Amino acid sequence: MEAVIRDFKALRYEERNGVAWVTLNRPEVLNAFDAAMMHELHECWRGLRDNDEVNAVVLTGAQDKAFCTGVDRAAADVGEPDRATDLGGQRGGTPLHFNDPGDFLPPKTAGALWKPVIAAVNGMACGGAFYLLGEVEFIIAADHATFFDPHTSYGMAAVFEPTMMLQRMPLGEVMRMSLMGAHERISAQRAYQVGLVQEVVPGADLHEAAQRAALVIASQPPLAVQATVRAVWYAQELGYRQALDVAKTLVQLGTDSESLAAGQRAFTSGRRPDWRLR
Repeated sequence: MEAVIRDFKALRYEERNGVAWVTLNRPEVLNAFDAAMMHELHECWRGLRDNDEVNAVVLTGAQDKAFCTGVDRAAADVGEPDRATDLGGQRGGTPLHFNDPGDFLPPKTAGALWKPVIAAVNGMACGGAFYLLGEVEFIIAADHATFFDPHTSYGMAAVFEPTMMLQRMPLGEVMRMSLMGAHERISAQRAYQVGLVQEVVPGADLHEAAQRAALVIASQPPLAVQATVRAVWYAQELGYRQALDVAKTLVQLGTDSESLAAGQRAFTSGRRPDWRLR
């Protein structure tokens, strides 16, 4: 099947066989985001909602040094933290109107995208990278990947990033990462141990590992997959009883007759999917 390629300035985009590959493409600054990348990611997530040819997404960074290193400080006016820029800040004369990169970057918050997003972390992931990692379904990391949050080392409060990471990591790990700043990095193996990362592979195998998972997900009925994604995020965000109440609606919305019939045919055929042990 011929790949579909979209033209972005700060991203590479390619879709094939039901999977979209979104690559942060500013390797000269370790894939740090500027205003162009922020707005293009927002556009990309929103566009994927309407693209019925794509049922799963892989998010990664260009080359092998970095997944993303947060905001490009050379592109932002960091000397006046209360001055609004395209990369965030206070809007107007009071602090009640504030724009943050989190308004543009995360696939769920910014894009309302409930198609599964897999992060393939190919190197350093730090600072604002957690806006992205905080809202993917799961993470596969190259064995040389590292994770850290340098905010406090450079006189900035770490606020949004640890809030998002607390949904994926134990409290002590989030605290240590946030407070140690640039003085300590979490290895891919340690990230796996604490549950941030779900699989660690050699760097040369990262693309294949992400593709394998994405193709499996993309091959399954999209309504069932997307309702599952939404249900799990509801369960993470709501109280237990509230989530179960919402589940009664989602299980009906996410199960249609066509998908059920296809599933029944597959089951009664006697053939079972080839599986691998992780």
